Amino acid sequence: MRKMKNIAVIPARSGSKGLKDKNIKMLSGKPLLAYSVEAALKSGEFDTVHVSTDSKEYAEIAREWGAEVPFLRNAEMSSDTASTWEAMRYVLKEYEKKGYVFDTITVLQPTSPLRTAQDIQGAFSFFRKKQANMISSVCEMEHSPLWSNVLPEDFSMENFEDENLAFLPRQSLPTYYRENGAIYIVKTEHLFLEKNIYKKKCYAYLMQSSHSVDIDNELDFMIAETVMKHLKA
Repeated sequence: MRKMKNIAVIPARSGSKGLKDKNIKMLSGKPLLAYSVEAALKSGEFDTVHVSTDSKEYAEIAREWGAEVPFLRNAEMSSDTASTWEAMRYVLKEYEKKGYVFDTITVLQPTSPLRTAQDIQGAFSFFRKKQANMISSVCEMEHSPLWSNVLPEDFSMENFEDENLAFLPRQSLPTYYRENGAIYIVKTEHLFLEKNIYKKKCYAYLMQSSHSVDIDNELDFMIAETVMKHLKA
């Protein structure tokens, strides 16, 4: 039986609207994207670890940490309107032009620096066990969405809480999960055939909350740095 060919793609566009150059911002002595490159390489699951970027500077940094960047994103794939999955299809087509075809593509967002090689290995093990078309990593929600609501213009909380839930102990509420953005494994055939890749044989891979910090702003950087120090202690 032929061994599956797997590619990891770390999407690192340079035009971050919130935090300038977020994907290469230094975190505990390393550029942010380096953590995802290192985890991918260490996992041993991939034939190719690719950083998808529109920036020559980002590409050079990615190569220094062991990733492959044989081409840059074009202008269309670097725009604000291009989706992650459109960009992933573009990467696969570019590799196919060079004679490389992959059975799976794994998206490792650079904003998840606490995701480990073991997390990636665990996700692949689950992917194979379930014979899945797609795996998306999740974690438990920090706060139940049942305690959330929209507010009217006057900020009145008169109808904020559901009366059926208001006096229930927190422990009796169902457990909710959220996608943490750390790992997406997709069969390439499924990616090209299905408009909604979440439908057929898509499963959630549960990760620890401590590995699920998603960096979007300065506060997230501080949280990630604190967690890193705690995990190393």
